[in-house]
Amino acid sequence: MSVKKGDKVKVEYTGTFDDGTVFDSSEKHGKQLEFEVGASQVIKGFEEAVMGMEQDAEKDIKLEPKDAYGDPNPMLIKKIPRDRLPKDQEPKANMMLMIGTPDGKQLPAMITDVNEKEITVDLNHPLAGRNLNFKLKVVGIN
Repeated sequence: MSVKKGDKVKVEYTGTFDDGTVFDSSEKHGKQLEFEVGASQVIKGFEEAVMGMEQDAEKDIKLEPKDAYGDPNPMLIKKIPRDRLPKDQEPKANMMLMIGTPDGKQLPAMITDVNEKEITVDLNHPLAGRNLNFKLKVVGIN
């Protein structure tokens, strides 16, 4: 039986950058990744890669940004006055923080620059603009 849209699959995977650095894996999370194919629960290229795979099949794939998290959007880089930040924490470059939206949601942001008056934050996904490589193995199809 091969994977088709609507199937619930279990996948073991390791994700690496082009230089071989591992950025994520099912082993790291201690469990297989489970998702419904076609339900947009994982990135587009990952979902497309498992389509047609058989139980216990393995595959190596390389995803360009358009099939993963997209290219960085310059509109998602914002400057925030320092007086709007909590006083008990000193912001530093490469620090993650959560930013509240008007509708009450929280978005993760990476601080990219800090000066006396403001900080610059990047709301793009940390993997935006990156080529992503995956070693996949389908271990369950329902």
